[in-house]
Amino acid sequence: MRGPWTLGLFEFASFGVKQAWACLFGGLMLAMLVATFLWYPSDAALARYDAITIFAILIQLALLVTRLETLEEAKVIAIFHVVGTVMEIFKTQAGSWVYPEESLLRIAGVPLFSGFMYAAVGSYIARVWRIFEFRFDCFPALWMQIALATAVYLNFFTHHYGPDFRLLLFIATAAIYGRCVVWFRPDEAHRPMPLVIGFLLVALFIWFAENLGTFARAWSYPGQEADWHMVSLAKLGSWYLLMIISFVLVAAVQYRRKDPTRDTI
Repeated sequence: MRGPWTLGLFEFASFGVKQAWACLFGGLMLAMLVATFLWYPSDAALARYDAITIFAILIQLALLVTRLETLEEAKVIAIFHVVGTVMEIFKTQAGSWVYPEESLLRIAGVPLFSGFMYAAVGSYIARVWRIFEFRFDCFPALWMQIALATAVYLNFFTHHYGPDFRLLLFIATAAIYGRCVVWFRPDEAHRPMPLVIGFLLVALFIWFAENLGTFARAWSYPGQEADWHMVSLAKLGSWYLLMIISFVLVAAVQYRRKDPTRDTI
């Protein structure tokens, strides 16, 4: 029977399956963090952080070899990996968070797997864009998005030495993306959603993942060194802004692929 309830449940299930498929890289990374926290031998010759780094590289290679990820998407993810690693080096030296375990594969005290956590966000954005066949109404000019993403990234550094412009950046995202609607296809038909709502939902799920990551002692915020507790909801705003950087990088690739006058982008 194909009544409205049946069709609705099927579309909801299809949406969940596609989301899980888009989260493949991030899901495997989280599973690795938790599994090594629970079962990795403390006396192993290979440090746990190094094992996670090697595992992340193998995931990335497997996605490319099996063509589950395109070369263009991999380039975006690589850029986001570098952007994230640079920020990690700065933030750990500023005391924003720490990596409590030793490892060999690290740069300036930051284990290399940390960049793959940022890459997981980039991978998700690139894959969900393709899997759900995104289309947009009132898509902002790319130059405005690039300017916003640049300001967001710089503020992650400069607020340690001067004013924090985070509130202004939130207002700017609302002004630039407020009218934009993303159309996504969970099953047969495209469904609309305000883009800023999509940003918030993705940021919320990243915050959930961050709680799993800190629980697994992949990194620790101040106050979590002795006893774990949930990450402050204030971090949700940071992930929302970081989403902008990832989204703009993927949008730049899509802009080169398609006719910019089309409503798809």
